[in-house]
Formats: sequence, C-alpha cells, structure tokens
Amino acid sequence: MENTTYSKVYRIIHWSIAISFMLLLITIFLRLTWMNKYNVAAIIQDYLSDTGQNLSQDQLIVLAKKIRQPMWNWHIYIGYVLVGLFSVRFILPAFGAMKFQNPLDKNLTTKNKVQKWTYIIFYICVIVSLITGLIIELGPKEFKKPMEEIHILGIYYLLAFIGIHLAGVLIAEFTDQKGIISRIISGSKKKD
Repeated sequence: MENTTYSKVYRIIHWSIAISFMLLLITIFLRLTWMNKYNVAAIIQDYLSDTGQNLSQDQLIVLAKKIRQPMWNWHIYIGYVLVGLFSVRFILPAFGAMKFQNPLDKNLTTKNKVQKWTYIIFYICVIVSLITGLIIELGPKEFKKPMEEIHILGIYYLLAFIGIHLAGVLIAEFTDQKGIISRIISGSKKKD
C-alpha cells in the first residue's frame, strides 16, 4: 500500500480542527459535570447558608449561569474558529490541496470505501453542528430551542468519530501504514 505524505497545509488544518474539537469537548464536559448549573447553585447556596443568607432556587440558577458564562463563551468562540477551519477545508480542494476522494471509486478497496464514507458522514454531521450552532447564536430566537436539541446530539457523533479515528490510526500504524502518525505530525516518513 502506498504511504500518504501530508502537506504542511493539511497538517495545520488537521491539527487545528483536532485541537478545536478537544477544546469543545472540554467545555461540554465541564458544563455537564463540575460546572453544571445545579452544582454551581448548590455551592453558592452552601456558602450563603454559612453566612446566614439565602436565595431562591431560581436566583441561584441565574447566578450559577452567570458564573459559568465565560467558560461557555469559549465554546462559542471555538465554534466560530471551527466554522472558519471547515470553510478553509472545503475551499482548499478548489486550489488542488486536500482533495476529497470519491468513496464510489471502483478502484478502492472495501476498507478504503468504508474510510471515505466515514469521513463523509463525519463532515455532514459537523456541518449540521456548525449550522445549528450558528442559528442558535445568530438566528431568530424561535429557532433556538429546536436547533439546540439537534446541536446537543453532536457530542455523540463526535465521541464516536474520535474513537473510530484513533482506532483506525492505531490499526494502520501497526499494520499496513507504518509511520502514519509520524507523517501526520512531521509530514515525512519516520526514519527506521
């Protein structure tokens, strides 16, 4: 099997997207765990109880949301960065860089077809997440709730894709594409 070399542009886009997705996952993880509005509200209530003060549950939730808002703003900023990165990713093939491969090509092996389809499905899911995120932030308020319901599902495809991608890379590294990890980092083959 022919070993692919990765251009500097390809590697920069790849790693920028990967880092952005990891940062998004961190913000989601924090929002669902330690920075959950109910957890933060409980911490505030514990503190206020010790000082003889009290707030209603609604007031505590409002305060908790305000405390965690800067962290959530990072989720939004990183989303904008991803819109830019994916725009570049989809424009580059017009300039002969980072071409998309046709999964319907009859010359591809079954394994390569599955890989190509996995990426197409991933790209479609990312586009849906980015569009719903933009509508949530910039669109009409009446679309916010239904778009949030769709947008939240993004964590499932993202975690699944990361698992599949890492497994595929490791399998390739230890079977027919030795040095693939070195090439995606440095752009050249690993020296034996």
